[in-house]
Amino acid sequence: MKKLTLLATAAIFGAMAMSAQAADKLTLQLKWVTQAQFAGYYVAKDKGFYKDADLEVTIKPGGPDVAPSQVIAGGGADVVIDWMPAALATREKGVPLVNISQVFAKSGMMLTCRKDMGVKTANDFKGKTLGVWFFGNEYPFLSWMDTLGFSTSGSNPDITVLKQGFNVDPILQKQAACVSTMTYNEYWQVLDAGLTPEELTVFKYEEQGVATLEDGLYVMEDSLKDDAMVDKLSRFVAASLKGWEYAVANPDEAADIVLENDATGAQTEKHQRRMMREIAKLVGTNKVGRLDEAAYQRTVDILMSGKSDVVIAKKPEGAYTQMIWERAQN
Repeated sequence: MKKLTLLATAAIFGAMAMSAQAADKLTLQLKWVTQAQFAGYYVAKDKGFYKDADLEVTIKPGGPDVAPSQVIAGGGADVVIDWMPAALATREKGVPLVNISQVFAKSGMMLTCRKDMGVKTANDFKGKTLGVWFFGNEYPFLSWMDTLGFSTSGSNPDITVLKQGFNVDPILQKQAACVSTMTYNEYWQVLDAGLTPEELTVFKYEEQGVATLEDGLYVMEDSLKDDAMVDKLSRFVAASLKGWEYAVANPDEAADIVLENDATGAQTEKHQRRMMREIAKLVGTNKVGRLDEAAYQRTVDILMSGKSDVVIAKKPEGAYTQMIWERAQN
């Protein structure tokens, strides 16, 4: 009897070991630091959605010195989160990124401007200094300025472009009339610093007709030629989208989970809960995570319409697939 018990115990531990071995490892590179912008992935991990999908997912925070496209090209991640303008520009330069799911259906990008520096309409940009993020984030801005007919380069540009750091100091210190902000992050930092909404003019890219797609999931093209990897990516997308649906339905809990995963300790409960509520407005409500092909085409058209600053010169081919999202529904 004792021998049978030992054998049964060994069988149980063996099964557990096999189960542990069965979990497929996958590394996700975030576009930025740990914050509610990426809540769905942290929720999926915390709630066991990845584990239920037989996945062991490592989430790598980003930062000012981290370029997701370079990370995945160098083999440092299986999936990266990036904005479509940057991803398409990178693809045209020879790094074949493919969008496999588009979590954010709307853009959160804005220009936030001081009225006391003379900016009340877009026509007031001329002659002003505007703060712009680079490292791929500048493409929607450059396309917008082209649409307005304002030059941003050359010996006598209409707009002086200030390469903005990842803070809002230029507008607080009046070094720039406007700075780049996100609806869910930097705009609130401006308010927290003392400026009021009445003192500001805000231009949302969505309302200007120049919004391009932001946070999406990208892989290298070769990944989609491997059946085992396709299966793994499908499970990852399914579990991630489950995480996002949970985060949107439970914003405070999601923000708290993000805070628990913030190794820097720099984030605050107030800011992350506020951010999560704004992020929820960007996540699609219909077929969450499925790329809207009309929005994709709009993004391409905007990027190719540049006159002085060309973002992409050729119409992309093979830059996205719906296959992974569709398999994730099964």
